[in-house]
Amino acid sequence: MKILLAGDSTVAACPSYEYPMSGWGAHLAPETYWWAAVHNYAKGGATTESFREEGLWYQLLNQTVKDDLVLIQFGHNDQKRAHLAAHAGYAANLRRMVAEVRAKGGVPVLCTSVERRHWAGGTLEVTLGDYADTVRGLGAELGLDVIDLNQWTRSLYQELGEEGSKELFFHFAPGEHAHWAGGLEDNTHFHVKGAQRIAVFVAEQLEAFGYGLTVTLNAAAQA
Repeated sequence: MKILLAGDSTVAACPSYEYPMSGWGAHLAPETYWWAAVHNYAKGGATTESFREEGLWYQLLNQTVKDDLVLIQFGHNDQKRAHLAAHAGYAANLRRMVAEVRAKGGVPVLCTSVERRHWAGGTLEVTLGDYADTVRGLGAELGLDVIDLNQWTRSLYQELGEEGSKELFFHFAPGEHAHWAGGLEDNTHFHVKGAQRIAVFVAEQLEAFGYGLTVTLNAAAQA
């Protein structure tokens, strides 16, 4: 079976010149390759709307067959466009995606948006709350499995603390990275270390839902 990923830069594989910046989707294959092949269609800057307009959604659907998993995580860029508000265009676009995956025989799995690392006065700010709530609501309404990356990443950042959580993100001082010679403090995009931790959690959640176990048992029965 396949796991097909739809999402933005926090899911996407980054170009080599940006290394070690990475989305979590680039590291899911090492955690699932024995039961599912990962196909990552996520793109930096994507919204639930642009992903369709640019043809990426149709490419993904064309590769989807019965029982394939389609993981969907958007929100960071939808949030920047008024017509893609959480309970308006964003929710409508997700509903349509879910219906189209099901029409192909695939299994849609929604992911709440990974949280940004924004601290103020020692408190981790909420930056994607409405979007995460919308995904949770759609999961309950439509009978979908939901991987709550927003809640999990918030807990992870809080566990590591304001300073410790920096290691998950793309922080470089001037002169430490050839592409960003002037330095960069990015609290949205992940360092490979952060992306890998999220990918491990996603794989664990999929197996907890029973997907990996089902494939493994079927393979054993046929052996």
